[in-house]
Amino acid sequence: MNSEEVDWRVVLDRLAQRRSCRDFDGSPIDQETLAAIVRDGTEAPSSCNQQNWHFIIITDRDRLTEACEISGGNHHFAECSALIYLTFQKGWTHGNFSIVQSVAGACYHMMLSAHLRGFQCIWNAGIGNHGSLRRMLDLPEIFELQGALAIGRAKPSAPPMKAPRRPFAEVHSWERFKRPSRSVYPVKPARRYPFFRIRNDDNPFAQWNPGSWSCEALGDFRGLSVWAKSPLAGVYVSRRQGAATEVELGLLPHFEPGAAIAEVMPWGGTYTAALRRHLGPYIDIHLAELSQHNLSFIDERMRQEGLEPVRHEGLIKNGVLPLADVSMDAVILPQVLEHCPAPERMLDEAVRVLKPGGALVISARNLLSRYGWRWARIERRAQIPNQGPFHPIPAFRLRKWLAARFQIEREVGIGRQAVEDAEMLTGNRRFFGRLFAARCIRP
Repeated sequence: MNSEEVDWRVVLDRLAQRRSCRDFDGSPIDQETLAAIVRDGTEAPSSCNQQNWHFIIITDRDRLTEACEISGGNHHFAECSALIYLTFQKGWTHGNFSIVQSVAGACYHMMLSAHLRGFQCIWNAGIGNHGSLRRMLDLPEIFELQGALAIGRAKPSAPPMKAPRRPFAEVHSWERFKRPSRSVYPVKPARRYPFFRIRNDDNPFAQWNPGSWSCEALGDFRGLSVWAKSPLAGVYVSRRQGAATEVELGLLPHFEPGAAIAEVMPWGGTYTAALRRHLGPYIDIHLAELSQHNLSFIDERMRQEGLEPVRHEGLIKNGVLPLADVSMDAVILPQVLEHCPAPERMLDEAVRVLKPGGALVISARNLLSRYGWRWARIERRAQIPNQGPFHPIPAFRLRKWLAARFQIEREVGIGRQAVEDAEMLTGNRRFFGRLFAARCIRP
């Protein structure tokens, strides 16, 4: 290998180490360096060489805070050294996305420039209300906002890993399209799928029925999409959870030190972190997931939150939990069953791994609720969320499934409203809450 070959291999290896950062220390970067990074971006190819892009660099701390607020909670917007808004003038091939691709190429060129200079960065398309941003930036209507690039220095405590990449064999083929079935996600059958008919908030072809997905496809989807965020403390805690999680945790029985608890399909570990805080460090929490990527994410998140680690023995394969028969003191299924391709089979698996007298604590989104109405008429019109496809389960049906397998000790509804509300509902009202939750005992 000659010296020129060594040089390009060293550069490419260095570029491959770039990873997204959402945990900046806020230290300043001088304007000359920032300008040089943006100038590097303008060396990227441009559609028809028109270079109809414009990059607005924000460094003022108050304006960065405003940018964070407009974004709806991208905390790294307020903590980075600089935020570069990516814009282009509308017209001239933007309908064919060539100017959009040009801006994307310039942005990535800036990211590589920042990386080689020892900085970290992240590119976000979710930047918030464009009207508010136009006013903040004094941006003319003829220019379009495409996204924002945050640049800075990572905190020493920032997650050290890069989000996983698909195996190369899955994302390329020769002469014709060829791709493993697990990474071609199910859609509703149609003769054509018009490009402009499919939007995030309105996708008539989205397949929300988890029974139409294989376990392999679900694992592939969930294990990659969990990295839409970094595994930081508090990530993926939504307004819809919060107090509702406390009600669910209140259904747990008392456990002696050393008890073995299985949490199934925890995805990003929001409930895992709450469960660890609730139970303390002397209970063994075992995770069962569809993808190793989820488990790696949760391990780092638990470290970021300063919590005791959890155990994982393997992956769910064809609906079978990676746990021995009669080995668990409790199984936790928090808003999970509605994501399962075969929900009754998952309940059978809970029976298999529980010790006699062991507890199942379960909650599920309830189709017979104001939330169920909202899901049926609004949410499921959109693209499926990062947690994967799901279908709310009518509370009466879930109760029937539970009664056929367990002794039901306690059951409640959670939340009268479609969102946020976490009121505990008893009596007949329990069947019409946003969530139906129960504690059951294996005979």
